[in-house]
Amino acid sequence: MSVAQTDPVLKVTDLTLRYSTRQGEVKAVEEVSFELAKGQSLGLVGESGCGKTSVANSLMRLLPDNARLVKGQVWLNGEDLLSLSDEEVRRFRWRRIAMVFQAAMNSLDPVYKVGQQVIEAIETHGVETTIDDAEERVARLFRLVGLDPQLMERYPHEFSGGMRQRAIIAMALSCDPDVIIADEPTTALDVIVQDRILRELKSIQQELRMSVIYITHDMAVVAEVTDRIGVMYAGRLVEFGNTADVFRAPMHPYTAALMSSFPSVSGERRPLGSLSGEPPNLLDPPLGCAFHPRCAYATEVCRRESPPQVSRGQQWAACWHPLDGQTSSTGNHDAY
Repeated sequence: MSVAQTDPVLKVTDLTLRYSTRQGEVKAVEEVSFELAKGQSLGLVGESGCGKTSVANSLMRLLPDNARLVKGQVWLNGEDLLSLSDEEVRRFRWRRIAMVFQAAMNSLDPVYKVGQQVIEAIETHGVETTIDDAEERVARLFRLVGLDPQLMERYPHEFSGGMRQRAIIAMALSCDPDVIIADEPTTALDVIVQDRILRELKSIQQELRMSVIYITHDMAVVAEVTDRIGVMYAGRLVEFGNTADVFRAPMHPYTAALMSSFPSVSGERRPLGSLSGEPPNLLDPPLGCAFHPRCAYATEVCRRESPPQVSRGQQWAACWHPLDGQTSSTGNHDAY
């Protein structure tokens, strides 16, 4: 899906985040910058602990007490989210930016009917003025996400995993936000239900021209539903570009390693790759390029100095030895 380039709906600049722990300060997010246009979808991908969910929680202003935003700006339609008071954030959240959380069952109150919980979000933010209008809005949203409106009268435990996830998507849509963040939206669902929900999300995004950020460790999800991809490692963006370009020819060795670790549905069968070692300890990340202890291309300069940002068209990578741009054997973007 191609999106015309306009002024960004969301602009993130030099976002830097720390967590205070008993062991020391965790460098969770380091100078992350990106833009998102209206109707565009972005996938933030990487291993667990790379900082992608911390970025999402920073955008939503849902950080724990031990978190500290060191620097950075987050602009949503020209308004600086990080400068808002707590009360302003509560009004802003769901109306302008909303989130689909990982565990759908944990996101729903077990003692209230599902429809009531969506109506509460609508009433809290003043989207509809009467209960009848709110109920009709929820019924429309249920139909939009593939749920029978009669299910509004049921409790969360009466829903299957896929139905609960659809209900959470309906809740995120309830106040017509400009941006939705989907944090691992298909975790713990079987592959058939995953595919259906991802297709529905993509269809809804195109119909409503929303901007969506997908947080995932699954490269196949990114290939299926996003226009652009940002690959994160050790709190930093290490590669960024149009999804088709990155899958066709990844520039960063880490991106190539992620892509080699999942199968292609077409072409020659091949052994899956794997990365040796573990992600770095962000209490004390390595000097130079944080990926160098696991990288087959690492040289002395990688161990000493932070890598430069190298561009190829609209794609860039932070790497001293970017890959040469040949088509990746695992990067069949159209296969997913």
